[in-house]
Amino acid sequence: MFTGIVEELGELVRLDWHGDGGVAALRGPLVASDAGPGDSIAVNGVCLTVVAAEGDGFTVDVMKETFDRTALGTLTPGDPVNLERAATLSTRLGGHLVQGHVDGVGRILSRTPGDRWEDVQIELPPGLTRYVVEKGSITVDGVSLTVVAVDDSKFAVSLIPTTLALTTLGRKHAGDLVNLEVDVIGKYVEKLLAPAPAQDRADGVSA
Repeated sequence: MFTGIVEELGELVRLDWHGDGGVAALRGPLVASDAGPGDSIAVNGVCLTVVAAEGDGFTVDVMKETFDRTALGTLTPGDPVNLERAATLSTRLGGHLVQGHVDGVGRILSRTPGDRWEDVQIELPPGLTRYVVEKGSITVDGVSLTVVAVDDSKFAVSLIPTTLALTTLGRKHAGDLVNLEVDVIGKYVEKLLAPAPAQDRADGVSA
């Protein structure tokens, strides 16, 4: 579990393909400082498991499912990445509850600079609109953001100077792909409010 507060702007060092999957080597002195095999680190919002860590870097396995459902496959060596270590029981929840399980890939439609911030519009993949609400939370490339506006095909967020300076979102352009994770609470509420499956009703389990 994560909070969507990026700890470090790291870098993809190498991506070695092995069949449909691959092994990614990443540089991130802060997150690698106490990382060990089996630890979880969010890379652009994707929860990945550390295989090995040494010095200022670490490696992770990336399976085909991850490449199919995220934008990680578009990265090339040298590209910056948002990094966040898994939350602990003493972590401040500065963002919102983030699983690191990407729901879809969006495309940046436009960026409009303000005095000190930028308004960014991002397309919503089909099926995700119902989980995105105005003033609600959404994760974009691992960054917890507040939705400013939303319609059937897109949503808007405003990026403050800190976000622009310390995350990849300050370097993205119109047309670039981003990983999206909607608020998991909405998905659970939707399932709980749905009619119970026939087998559950037969077993006496209430919705």
